[in-house]
Amino acid sequence: MQIILGGIWKMQRKKWLTPTSVTVFICLIYVLGVLISAGGEPLAFVLLGTRFSEGNPQGTEGYDGQFAYQIARNPLGAAPFLDVPAYRYQRILYPILARLLAGGQLALIPWSLILVNLIAIALGTWATERLLTDLRVSRWYALTYGLYGGQLLGLRADLNEPLAQGLVQLAMLAWARERRGWAVVAFSLAALGKETALIFLVAYVLANLKYRQWRWVIGLSLGAIPFVAYQWLLWVWLGSFGVGSGGAGATPFSLIPLGGWLTIARVSVPAFLLISLIVVPMSILPSLLGIVLSGRTLREGDFRPLVLSLLLNALVVLFLPTSTFREPVAMLRLTQGLVASMILYGGLTSSRRILNNSTFWLATNVLLLRGVAGSG
Repeated sequence: MQIILGGIWKMQRKKWLTPTSVTVFICLIYVLGVLISAGGEPLAFVLLGTRFSEGNPQGTEGYDGQFAYQIARNPLGAAPFLDVPAYRYQRILYPILARLLAGGQLALIPWSLILVNLIAIALGTWATERLLTDLRVSRWYALTYGLYGGQLLGLRADLNEPLAQGLVQLAMLAWARERRGWAVVAFSLAALGKETALIFLVAYVLANLKYRQWRWVIGLSLGAIPFVAYQWLLWVWLGSFGVGSGGAGATPFSLIPLGGWLTIARVSVPAFLLISLIVVPMSILPSLLGIVLSGRTLREGDFRPLVLSLLLNALVVLFLPTSTFREPVAMLRLTQGLVASMILYGGLTSSRRILNNSTFWLATNVLLLRGVAGSG
């Protein structure tokens, strides 16, 4: 991994060769490969299941991108084709952008879903690149963000995460560049992309609260209003709030740290050991390390947003439900915020060790070889 990065760094004098351009190129090759294997059919990215698309209880399950597709096709009438309507509808930004990009033409929506995620990954990588440059570390560590397995999974399966996290990265860049009004807007939109973006918003609120920046405590808090208002709309419209621990078959969040993971052992020890081989190095150990690192920095009196972002994202992993821990691919998605915050924390502290070790997250792309399963 270090040899590869070293080779790229030697070529970085070429202005066109950047982490963003490399990421976009690899993503395009990946998309092309999937399309070729699917005979040029963009619906292959949607992963439709007949259980929901045809209302067949014994049908195939499909994967979560099918719900974004159904909402994009029929924004007001997709509920019969969703497993948990309010939960799926709360992530409204991605399907609506795809519909707008397609001009409302149903045949183009499968293509626009792919394109929105390609653009989101590119913008998120670009923002991460700029943040790392501002922190005076190599911008090439942004490759870990752009080519993390969770990003390519989101691209492969028409998921909400690339857009939501991309907007978070843009929000953090806008904040760092003193364009704080735009940062609030980006955080607000990110929360409508996926609710986990609120973790970063809370981190920024807490940092401003600590430093008594009351104007921005209020300003950032107002950024959550569109999400809260939309939750009430979902309750009036669909009879429930969207916030929850997952779609159909989801278990509740654990009240005990790592309880969701340990519960798997009570059901099947072999399954627990197999799953642990993946989720321990990918999610659990990094989250524990994130808590230790950020906690140490906080004890030194440093409450900057990037420190709190790492702490909160690491803590969330500990309380994820069993239904998430038992599906490594779902963990791949839920760890995306931890990956982004760890990279930026490494830049903030100028820690070459943290930044170098973060590149091992690139190995998570191996999980894509087994396909997708589960729900998150």
